[in-house]
Amino acid sequence: MEIYHLSMECYPVAKVGGLADVVGALPKYQNKIEGIHAHVVMPWYNKPFVWDHDFEVVFDGIIHQNLQAFQVQVLRERSNVLGFELYLVKIPGLLDRDNPYGYWDESQQFLAFQHGTLHWLSAMGIRPDVLHCHDYHTGLVPFMIEHCPEFRFLKGVKTIGTIHNGEYQGEMRWEMLSYFPWVEDGYSLGLLDWAGNINPLAAMIKCCNAFNAVSGGYLEELFQSFRGLEGLVRQEHAKAYGIINGIDTEVWNPQTDDFLDVNYNINNARGGKWKNKTSLCKEYGLNPDLPLFAFIGRFAGEKGADLLPDIIINSIQQTNGGLNIMVLGSGDFYLENRLRELDFTFVNFALDLGYKEFLSHKIYASADFLLMPSRVEPCGLNQMYAMRYGTIPIVRYTGGLRDTVRDITTGGGGLNFTHPGSDDAVHAMHRAMEFFYNGEYMSMLIHTNMSYDFSWEKSAENYIELYKK
Repeated sequence: MEIYHLSMECYPVAKVGGLADVVGALPKYQNKIEGIHAHVVMPWYNKPFVWDHDFEVVFDGIIHQNLQAFQVQVLRERSNVLGFELYLVKIPGLLDRDNPYGYWDESQQFLAFQHGTLHWLSAMGIRPDVLHCHDYHTGLVPFMIEHCPEFRFLKGVKTIGTIHNGEYQGEMRWEMLSYFPWVEDGYSLGLLDWAGNINPLAAMIKCCNAFNAVSGGYLEELFQSFRGLEGLVRQEHAKAYGIINGIDTEVWNPQTDDFLDVNYNINNARGGKWKNKTSLCKEYGLNPDLPLFAFIGRFAGEKGADLLPDIIINSIQQTNGGLNIMVLGSGDFYLENRLRELDFTFVNFALDLGYKEFLSHKIYASADFLLMPSRVEPCGLNQMYAMRYGTIPIVRYTGGLRDTVRDITTGGGGLNFTHPGSDDAVHAMHRAMEFFYNGEYMSMLIHTNMSYDFSWEKSAENYIELYKK
C-alpha cells in the first residue's frame, strides 16, 4: 500500500506545533508494518535540515495560478534518514520561504502546494493508494482530484483528512477561485462553499472518503463545537473517526536523549530528574528544592496561555514563594511583554521566549509538573512527552487530554481540572504540591507515568485499518 502524507510541517524539517511531530513520526512507524510504504510531501523551506542533507530533483514542471506561470520543482531526500521518503515541493516566490506560516498570501501559498503536488503526481504517473491530507492546508486535495480535469489520472484515489485543529479552517474569498486549477463542472463548486466563503476544511470533510480527529474525545467535541461546522460533521458522521496520536519514543526517550544533562530510565528516574532539575534551576536562577511547574507551548487562547499571568501571580503569592514556574513559548505580543514584566518581578519565575527543541526536552526531564490549562486540545502531545519523562501533567479535562490523562483520584497519574480559568488551575497546583512533599507517593507517580505506552505502533495500525476500510 502506497501512502502519501501531505502536510505543511514535518519534524525535524520545519516545526511550528504538534502537526510536525505527528507527520514526522506516523509515516516512520507505518513503514514498519509489512506491505506499507509511507511517504511525506511538504513545501521546501529555507531551513538547516534542507541545507544539511542531500536532495535530488525528481521533477521540474509548470503550474498556472491567476494567469501566472510558476515553476514547480520536487526534490527527494536521498538517504531516507527520517525513516520514509521525503519530498519537498519548491515554487520560487511561494514555496521557498523561511517559515510555514505568517505571510499575507498564505491562501495562494497553500493552494500552490496542493496544485504543485498533484501536478507532479499526475505528470509522473504516480498513483498512490491513499492521499492522507493533514489539516486545512491540504484540505482541497480531495476536491481537486475529483473535479479538476488536470488531475484526471488521480480521480478515484482514496483520500483521508485528519483534523489536527479545527479552530483553523483556511476560509478565503471566492475571488481566490482564479488561483485554482480549472474546475470542469461548475455545479461542484458548492462543495467548496461554507457560509459564503471557500472553506478548505469544510471541503475536505465533504469530499474525502473518511476523516478523523486526533482523539476520540476531540471528535465528540467537534459535534458540539466546531466554529460553525457542527452541522456538517454531524451530517458526515458515517465517515468520521477518532484516532489518538502517539509520540516517537525513539526521539522522546530519557535514557538516550542527547539534549539532557543526565540520562535516566524508569528505575533511576527520581535521581535522574533531580540532577537535570538542579542543572536547569542553576541556569535560570531557581531553587531546585521547590516544586517546579512548567508550561511549554504557543501563547494562544486555545492553549489557555492568557491565563498564565494570573496563574503565576496567584500561585506564587498564595504559597509565599513556595514553588517555581518556568515558561517556554512565544506568540501573542501582549502576553510576551506581560510575562517579561513578571520575569523581572518574581525570582520564582523563569521565562524563555521562542521555541527551542533542546530546551523543551530539558524542561520535560527537569520539571515536577507540566501545566496545560487548554481551552481546546485536539490531542495534545506535551502531556505524553511529560509522562514519558516522569513529569506529572496538570491538565484541563478536554479533548485529547481526557483520553490520555486520568486524575490521581481515579487511579491515573495526573491532575485534572474542569473549568478553563486560573483559579481552577491554581487549585490543582496546590493539590500537586501535597504530592510533591510525599516522596514515596511522588516516586510512585513518576513510575506510573513512565510505564504508560504512548508509542505510535498502535495508532499507526489504527490508521492502516482506516485506509483499508
